[in-house]
Amino acid sequence: MAFLAAAIAVGLGALGAGIGNGMIVSKTVEGIARQPELRGPLQTTMFIGVGIVEVVPLIGVVIAFLIMASA
Repeated sequence: MAFLAAAIAVGLGALGAGIGNGMIVSKTVEGIARQPELRGPLQTTMFIGVGIVEVVPLIGVVIAFLIMASA
């Protein structure tokens, strides 16, 4: 049962990060299409946002390891 909980934690973390990254990149491309002169600042903000979103699956993996270690 602990392995199932660990798999769900990792899977949902990856799913959330994938959706979040897709939304961030799509909105950045939309913003660049509207105002091409803001490409640099928009990309910088996008990369910061993607980095923050990528922490979610890492935390999911840590939680999964803790769940498996306690079983």
